[in-house]
Amino acid sequence: MKTLPLYIASALLLCGAAATAQTVTYVNYIRQFQMPEGITWDASDTVADNGSKLSALEINPGGARFELWTMKSSSATGLTEYPLESCYVGTYIPIAQVEIRSQDTSSSIVRTRADRPFYVDITLAGLLNGATDPEPSKSVKFLRHVQSYGVGGTGVGIDRSQATLLSQSSITTNGTQTLTYALTSIPGANRSKIRGEERFSVFSLEDYQSPESQIASQFIQVWPVADGSISGIANNQSIKFTLPAMTLAYNDLYPFSTTYAQVYKGNPVLGTTGEIVPGSALVINDSIPSSRVLSLTNYDSVFTSDGRWTMEIVTVTPFGTDRLAYVSFDLDRTINMNTTVTTIE
Repeated sequence: MKTLPLYIASALLLCGAAATAQTVTYVNYIRQFQMPEGITWDASDTVADNGSKLSALEINPGGARFELWTMKSSSATGLTEYPLESCYVGTYIPIAQVEIRSQDTSSSIVRTRADRPFYVDITLAGLLNGATDPEPSKSVKFLRHVQSYGVGGTGVGIDRSQATLLSQSSITTNGTQTLTYALTSIPGANRSKIRGEERFSVFSLEDYQSPESQIASQFIQVWPVADGSISGIANNQSIKFTLPAMTLAYNDLYPFSTTYAQVYKGNPVLGTTGEIVPGSALVINDSIPSSRVLSLTNYDSVFTSDGRWTMEIVTVTPFGTDRLAYVSFDLDRTINMNTTVTTIE
């Protein structure tokens, strides 16, 4: 029997008055595959965020593969399974670990945005190099797969066996190497609107005792870049007296983001902090992107004087603050009265 260490990052849950009405929880469990028979066993109890436990079945000469899964429960999308980690244990099979890092550390499932970089750390231990050592003890395969979710897709129910093999190489030395990817390679014509996942896996070599097996694997989800629009006020419009009703469109908001409209005096200047328009704030804490359309009326209170004003939609994500749309206009709420006074003597 072997003790297997398990590591799962906890999800950070932020809630606010303007948050979407989503409830998301994760339950983790282990699945064990006995080789070469392929007997499958699921742990009857759930797995904590960290710790260790004994394998339920003895490890045969052919080895065993262990998979760590999480079951996401969402009030919006129901139950969804995600594979987090896997490892293969054999007589002389090396130990491997794949870790993917991004600038977003808020979720149990590793994720990033289509315009952001990510990093893959591959660690190997136990590789041999003797002349008489079996081939599976001296080398492993490293594979990179990509799979698009399609337009508007969320990854729910996808067949991961249909992922495209993008590259394959061999690793013959122990230690850690880090690969840097400036952008995702998931296919798609509009590169800012990519939805999908990339998977990085380490496989052992096949021999007479055990088949080719996945030693370690991890995937990263890639979500689109948000965009937005402001309707109801045209750029450079002159507004007299009463501000019109407006419509704000928020598209593909990142799963962990805060988005709002703000106003400030003068022409648009990136990085300016203004007054948040009442009714425009939206906090997203979910596992998939969101799109919303907001209608605004009676928001005059943020305009403290007449003159040139700028309104812009801003979204704050783990990657920083981005402006999605803006409009500048001139406001004149002054009423001028011309009168004549006459007297009769």
